[in-house]
Amino acid sequence: MKRKIAGATAIALASVLVLAACSSASPNKAAGIGASTNGKGKTVTLWLVGADTPDALRTYLKDEFKKETKGTLNIQQQDWGDIVTKLTTSLPDANNTPDVTEMGNTQSPTFTNVGAFLDISDMYKELGGSKLLQSFVDAGKVDGKNYTLPYYFGSRYVFYRKDVWTKAGITTPPTTLDEFNTDVATIASKNPAKINNFSGFYLGGQDWRDGISWIFANGGDIAKQSGGKWTASLEDANTLKGLTQLQALYKSASKAPNDAKDSNQYIYLNDDDAIPGATTADKATPVSLSAATIMAPGWAHWSIGTKGKTDGKVTRTWDDKIFGTFVLPGNDGKAAPVFAGGSNIGISAKSKNPGLAKTLLKIMFGKTYQEMLGKNGLGPANSDYTSALGTDEFAKALISSSSNSKLTPAAPGWASVEASGVLEEFFSKIKDAPDLTALAKEYDAKITPMLNTK
Repeated sequence: MKRKIAGATAIALASVLVLAACSSASPNKAAGIGASTNGKGKTVTLWLVGADTPDALRTYLKDEFKKETKGTLNIQQQDWGDIVTKLTTSLPDANNTPDVTEMGNTQSPTFTNVGAFLDISDMYKELGGSKLLQSFVDAGKVDGKNYTLPYYFGSRYVFYRKDVWTKAGITTPPTTLDEFNTDVATIASKNPAKINNFSGFYLGGQDWRDGISWIFANGGDIAKQSGGKWTASLEDANTLKGLTQLQALYKSASKAPNDAKDSNQYIYLNDDDAIPGATTADKATPVSLSAATIMAPGWAHWSIGTKGKTDGKVTRTWDDKIFGTFVLPGNDGKAAPVFAGGSNIGISAKSKNPGLAKTLLKIMFGKTYQEMLGKNGLGPANSDYTSALGTDEFAKALISSSSNSKLTPAAPGWASVEASGVLEEFFSKIKDAPDLTALAKEYDAKITPMLNTK
């Protein structure tokens, strides 16, 4: 997901959620209730997280809900930094729960496993069924039943400086992961931008959301399920292949600090004050360009480009002579399995208006709203409407990269794993680890106990 669970108190998330949700939620009580249009005098609350959903889409939902039900839709925006805490305390409380809520796709398993959401399996086909992004569907499924479904996706792909790559003698994007690793290492060694601490590929030491692609591409994973139990699998032979490849990449191509996360990587591509190959006099001028290549969710392209101003606000203009994109290739030459960012959405098990909440979902998964998501650069949940993203290079890269995307393990305790910071800690040690197998064994022992905690 593009989202992060913040705050040290979130480490105790699993135990808190057990006490809150399991003691008071009634997950299947309203499962048989159908969608209702009897909303006169009633208000349904929808939590949207962050500002990713544009105002025009929010207005449409309010207007359409009023038209369909004669009820009122109250949209409340929450912050990604504390959404897990707020859901933990609010979902079990019928008087304070949102009726419908967005959440990060990797946050979904923990909440669904403790019965915090309504079983909406009866709506699955009507809302898109097999046309929905299945990795997100799986993140919201427990024992074959659907509790949350995908809201939108923002798969990761590569952004690069064409001009810098060309100066290094590389004019075409790589077709395999080995070629990618070689190319960015070559660019780093040649440093055509003549800038200190220059990265051929900027990859933060704690950036596991991008780094995990090298594990996926080699057939590995963070954890596996067997006999109903989850076990960390960093010691798996395929995972270790990916870690070995990743370690070489860190050493040969990236100057990113070991504690750098997946935040605002695009600033290292932008070049506000000089151009690659600047003269000696120009080198004294501060420049933001310090990397030839980054990996980020598709929406990062809005922040990449040459600097300008509109109505006093800084703007970015994409110049395809300077900037380019391509999908990270896998070892087999196809799109590498990348970690998909985005959100899921579900109905609270404690909602007092489950029928009206189901009508809201029907509106959100309808053709008009799905196409509105696409036209605003958010990957629609339903593959039938991805054409709404357009035909530019960003749309093509987003659709292609999502075709083989993966999510983190749908383990009941996954939110606790993310909240603990253990993955950031593990990835930050990969570059300098003298023994990757020993490192993997150490962190398997730390992660496994968290995975099965409901």
